[in-house]
Amino acid sequence: MRRPPVALLCLGTAAVASAVCALALGTPYVPPARIPATLGSDGLAGLVVTELRLPRMVLALIAGACLGAAGLVLQEALRNPLAVPEMLGVSSGAALGVAAPLVLSLALPLGVQPFLALGGAALGGLLTLIAAGFGRSPSAVLLTGAAVAAALQAALLVLMVMADQLDLQLIYRYLLGSLSARTWDDVTGLLPWLAVAVPALVLCVPVLGVLRLGDDDARTLGVRVERARVAALGIAVVLIAPVVAVCGPVAWVGFLAPHLARRLHPDGGAAGWLVRSAGCGAIVVLCADQPARLALAPVETPVGAWTALVGVPVGVVLLKRGRRPARGRGPLPPPAPAAPDAPVPVLRKAER
Repeated sequence: MRRPPVALLCLGTAAVASAVCALALGTPYVPPARIPATLGSDGLAGLVVTELRLPRMVLALIAGACLGAAGLVLQEALRNPLAVPEMLGVSSGAALGVAAPLVLSLALPLGVQPFLALGGAALGGLLTLIAAGFGRSPSAVLLTGAAVAAALQAALLVLMVMADQLDLQLIYRYLLGSLSARTWDDVTGLLPWLAVAVPALVLCVPVLGVLRLGDDDARTLGVRVERARVAALGIAVVLIAPVVAVCGPVAWVGFLAPHLARRLHPDGGAAGWLVRSAGCGAIVVLCADQPARLALAPVETPVGAWTALVGVPVGVVLLKRGRRPARGRGPLPPPAPAAPDAPVPVLRKAER
């Protein structure tokens, strides 16, 4: 019987410990043994656990899974391990779509925010694709996306200058990503988007496996590469925009989760990596939310600050290790020199 890898056991342990901390720690403190009895009770502890801590934990899992899956879709579609939502204008566009009405004092219902984020994310992704020639070159898409993201972030800075002090604090906390004061309404607001995104992901997996072969081989197999990249970016937008509308741009989860997924199963395909990337993203956000709640209590820090602080160096280490040759094998030996050309015998016709 094959044993599970140590990294998988560590991730599972961290997930269980973070889930217990998410429900038990805080004010009021609930002993872990009493959590099942507290759920649904009428007391203060039951209200806090059921209406505040539990939806926050569920939202962290859903947001992390969406961001992790979106990161893997972008990396596989562009064949670049550095392709992340933050560098393609998607996250910045979604944040701009939500922050602009707040600064401009537009009275809009909360149910419109996901559509604003979706429009901003689609705008950022569309600008990237137009400037990069609709995905003809993966490297051009990545470089152009970084420029578009920088331009959208500059627009966000202009909005922050125009905002008053109260709006500035709200925008600043939102741009770093936060799960504070989230309820079941925020969780249920994501469910319709998941109903659209999950079937699209299932249909996208075979195309991602073909795109990994290269553009020429994918065209030979009948895949329209440019349209496939546009479709992959559209699926990533549907995954990212609702999360950004609710939680803000939780940074670098889409970078770290796919690398953890590949590290857990290096020989897996796009389907296995997609599931593992979603699971790793959920665990990363859930673990990062605990120091965001408790490190400076009673003041809460944005969860996006912790994911960026931990995710970037860990992701870089995983990226470097993924490029090293396997231990014990060493570098491949140089090819042997070719033997000198031997004289080719001339076949003569037999004399009649």
